[in-house]
Amino acid sequence: MLPRAVETQNPLAGHKRLVIKIGSALLVDDKSGKLRTEWLAALASDIAALKAEGRDVVIVSSGAIALGRRILGLAGKVLPLDQSQAAASAGQIALSQAWASHLGQHGITTGQILLTPNITEERRYFLNARTTVNTLLGLGAVPIINENDSVATFEIRYGDNDRLSARVATMIEADMLVLLSDIDGLYTAPPAQNPDAVHIPLVAEITPQIEAMAGGAASHLSRGGMTTKLGAGKIAASAGTAMIIALGTGLSPLQSLTAGGRHTLFAPATNATAARKRWIMGTLEVTGQITIDDGAVRALKSGRSLLPIGVVKLRGDFVRGDVVAVRDLADREIARGLVGLDRDAADLVIGKKSETIKDMLGPSTRTELVHRDNLVLLGQ
Repeated sequence: MLPRAVETQNPLAGHKRLVIKIGSALLVDDKSGKLRTEWLAALASDIAALKAEGRDVVIVSSGAIALGRRILGLAGKVLPLDQSQAAASAGQIALSQAWASHLGQHGITTGQILLTPNITEERRYFLNARTTVNTLLGLGAVPIINENDSVATFEIRYGDNDRLSARVATMIEADMLVLLSDIDGLYTAPPAQNPDAVHIPLVAEITPQIEAMAGGAASHLSRGGMTTKLGAGKIAASAGTAMIIALGTGLSPLQSLTAGGRHTLFAPATNATAARKRWIMGTLEVTGQITIDDGAVRALKSGRSLLPIGVVKLRGDFVRGDVVAVRDLADREIARGLVGLDRDAADLVIGKKSETIKDMLGPSTRTELVHRDNLVLLGQ
């Protein structure tokens, strides 16, 4: 039995933090290798409209290699690794300039972030990247994210920006991931091969039956097809992020989507907060313990971060990004979280005020020992 139909009205309604993935085949003309400037200008208007509604928008944009191969005169459809990295290096400059120019026409500032898998897979790098993205969003900017293809190898890479976009969405706790594609969603079979394929508007869970419906990549500019999109859906859903696959080939694809354009919605398995709690509580090893005073306990229960001034004892050899148990004066574990300082730095600042810490470690130092976004209270 196919999933039930979903409401055709704005599927982005109620979603405040969006990650939008743009594939190479949408940004770059397949034959000429040139940027589709009219399409990008229309998309920039769509993004500006979302920003005007008070939404956070993060863009995961392919296109560096596709642009770079033309800039460097590389004609082969399949490039060896050294030429692929060179094309990414040249093309990334053109790509970032294009985004900055088109969004800048709407008064929107952009920030470029290039990622490699260790950044979203290893906790200490994960926290730095997450803070950078959140800071840019807090300042009203639109982060433009891509894989760092100029240094990535075939063996150590995300491999496609579908997976990367899902990792980014979970990293920043986005509530919606939009994959703009050359198809308007998932079908019971690849429609180009099977004219009887039926569109599926809603996927409540990605089962083996759903995975069997996927096909391969449609263009030499693309690394992913429906299979990689379903993989992204698994990552997103498990962390509480909804995902949409929507047609992106026409002008103003986000406007078309919000007007009720056909798409497939992948429902999140649970809410993002619950998923993050499970991740911290169930999948990460506790490497240290922090004992705090009664005032700090009250602060945590009121939703605040754990500051060093309320800490009375540290145990364990931990580094920034490790999971630590937080205990009260009766040695009861009351919380767990991702610690924001290495043990050596934490030893220097326990019991001290934030102003003193900045004087000791520098004005750019983050003074929370465990930020509230990375803290799970037991029993809640």
